Amino acid sequence: MTKAILFDLDGTLLPMDQEVFVRDYFRRMAQFLAPHGYDPQTLKKAIWTGTGAMVNNDGSALNEDVFWRAFNAAIGRDARQDEALFTQFYTDIFPQSRDSCGFNPAAAEAIRKIKAMGYRVVLATNPLFPAIATRSRIQWAGLNPEDFELVTTYDNSHYCKPNPDYYREILGKLSLDGSQCLMVGNDVGEDMIANTLGMKVFLLTDCLINQAGADISVYPNGSFPELLQCIWSL
Repeated sequence: MTKAILFDLDGTLLPMDQEVFVRDYFRRMAQFLAPHGYDPQTLKKAIWTGTGAMVNNDGSALNEDVFWRAFNAAIGRDARQDEALFTQFYTDIFPQSRDSCGFNPAAAEAIRKIKAMGYRVVLATNPLFPAIATRSRIQWAGLNPEDFELVTTYDNSHYCKPNPDYYREILGKLSLDGSQCLMVGNDVGEDMIANTLGMKVFLLTDCLINQAGADISVYPNGSFPELLQCIWSL
């Protein structure tokens, strides 16, 4: 029996071209931090280094701590002493990156309908961002963090997609088996891998990412109307 439905955020509930979003995000951060001694190119490389470290996290530390350790080593300073500055960026500047994303009212409507059906709803977004940045992106989708039982962020997660242990950690927090969950996402490689844990999956194709060119016909797929039909048939 399905009890919980997990949703990806970027490209799923929040329409976006990931490359456009990341380019806008990095540009704004570089402009904000440059007056404080952060070289834009070095900053960009350090962020990617920290991100890579989180993706490869073996679970021995929170993604947050893994990121800062790798970021500091790459940038050559203890940047965590400037954490308040980064928080200011996410509070004052990052919300402007909303302009690089789309909006689909069907996403928030689907969440409301699914919750009304009695399902537990989780935001299973790749935990590469701090909670403050994830809150903004949730709001851009017309939702609130309180709409979800659990929201994965870099400060509460020990793994990242596509590591199956990312999903195992969520299952542990929910006290559920994979067979009791449905994962909804737009990235074949990162989201559909949840089926290796026995989860049902649904591939949202509005902003499809399929880097390996996999045959997506093997997954239930479509947009939000097809998703709701899939859920009604569970």
